[in-house]
Amino acid sequence: MTIRIAMWSGPRNLSTAMMYAFAARGDCSVTDEPFYAAYLALTGLQHPMQDAVLASQPTDPDAVRLTGAAPGGAAIWYQKHMTQHMLAPMPRGWMAECRHAFLIRHPARVVASYVRKRESPALEDLGFAQQRVLFDQVAQRTGKAPPVIDSADVRARPGAMLRALCAALGIAYTDRMLHWPAGPKPYDGVWSPVWYQAVHASTGFDAAEGPLPALPAAYATLADGAMADFEALAAHRLRGI
Repeated sequence: MTIRIAMWSGPRNLSTAMMYAFAARGDCSVTDEPFYAAYLALTGLQHPMQDAVLASQPTDPDAVRLTGAAPGGAAIWYQKHMTQHMLAPMPRGWMAECRHAFLIRHPARVVASYVRKRESPALEDLGFAQQRVLFDQVAQRTGKAPPVIDSADVRARPGAMLRALCAALGIAYTDRMLHWPAGPKPYDGVWSPVWYQAVHASTGFDAAEGPLPALPAAYATLADGAMADFEALAAHRLRGI
């Protein structure tokens, strides 16, 4: 039986490193942001490498396959999802066949990182409100809060936090999740040259983060607008094993 894991995060949120950690297990196939092309097609937003992204995936969200056997027949299928991609037309029936987890990061850190790649984002580009909605939907359907993991905790205590996450998802933990080879990966989305430079240089999780970044006034206001949604999920975050 295939175990499907849907990991929900916004952008600039340790999500690619987490995907690499699961891919390093040896029993896991991964899928990188399967609704990205459909999201761009539906919104008309302009993103870096726009044409390449649109050509790389289905632009019809109903054509995105997320159920059935994992690619390559792996025992675990890890799906990296961006919460801001889940517009109203996106299908959600497939979600009932997944185990869900939510990856969070402090809004000030997300904003500081995001604007280095794409200037002047709107709050909906960062996915915090959408993440809270998805969290509530999964909790309501399953009758319990799904696991939440904070990127700051992962960077501070990667082994303890990944062990706790695996336990919450009902899969075995392995230390293989703590390391991966440097460089691009064959399962990266085509957009990786723009967004993944730092993680391509890594071979594991970065060290613990320092103080929160100081933001210009407009960006500080943007981060403040996401705090209530961030804190709602942070109240459920895993504490590590």
